[in-house]
Amino acid sequence: MTKAIAHPQAAIATEVRHRLRLQLAVDHSINPIEADRIITDMLSFLTVCAANPHQRFRPSRQVDLGWHQFILNTHDYAEFCERVAGRFIHHVPDEFVAPERRATANVLRPTVEAIKAAGLPLHPELWAAGGGRCSQCHSGCTSCGQGDDPSPHRI
Repeated sequence: MTKAIAHPQAAIATEVRHRLRLQLAVDHSINPIEADRIITDMLSFLTVCAANPHQRFRPSRQVDLGWHQFILNTHDYAEFCERVAGRFIHHVPDEFVAPERRATANVLRPTVEAIKAAGLPLHPELWAAGGGRCSQCHSGCTSCGQGDDPSPHRI
């Protein structure tokens, strides 16, 4: 069963959110509105990972980009992890071989379902298989999805 904090977006200070938004905009040429969506879904993803330490979840490529940016702000990230998870949420890249595009939705589906079940904010466009490629990373989350049922499914 997925547990969550009431308002995961309040789990970071406004100044941290503004800093992450600016860094994503400048470093990755992402418009501020899209950067804010990425931050929102990254916080939802990390909240689900924190609440379910024995489950395997995976971020979408865009959410992973936000996670990378948050990790670069080491003090803020470590403080967030300790407060929300009671432990550091490690980012452990897998050896990567991209799954077929159709398999990406299957790989991300458990994460999306957990975020929805927890009632956390989610922008479906950030999780759509149409994004092209899944990320190579997991937080003790999951492998890259090789061998998943290749039948197409929508998130």
